Amino acid sequence: MLDDLLERVLSEDGDPADRHVGLGMLLAAAHNRSRAGMNDELRPLGVDVRGFGMLLALEMYGPSSQRRLIDLTGIDKSTMVRIVDELEAGGLVRRERAPRDRRAHSISLTPDGTRALEGGRRAGAAVGERIFGRLDRDERDRLVELLRRIAEDEG
Repeated sequence: MLDDLLERVLSEDGDPADRHVGLGMLLAAAHNRSRAGMNDELRPLGVDVRGFGMLLALEMYGPSSQRRLIDLTGIDKSTMVRIVDELEAGGLVRRERAPRDRRAHSISLTPDGTRALEGGRRAGAAVGERIFGRLDRDERDRLVELLRRIAEDEG
């Protein structure tokens, strides 16, 4: 059972190397719970977490090339193509030749994409409340700060 394993690996008197592994396992378990909850809520909108992230990026940065979206999101090229293909097939984005570079495509939100984005935000609020609702604002802010430090590239 994962809970028992995590408790044993994370115990104060445990091996420090095991504790690092346990922290990674705990972080992965939290991520999996969050992602599964969001995907469940987003499914009726015809999008998943990665697609929703793409819709957010397009809203924030406007029409963008796939190359720019790769740079903004950190998603690899083949995954980006698959996500954009799925979003385009669902009518959520439009892929057009870029005006300045006919070899590139510009990806933009459609009205259906904007509606999915709005529904996704409501879903995110509901899932977030279920997952993070027991934390007060200061605890949430601290969690964000700690996760940023962990995710930061030390260069």
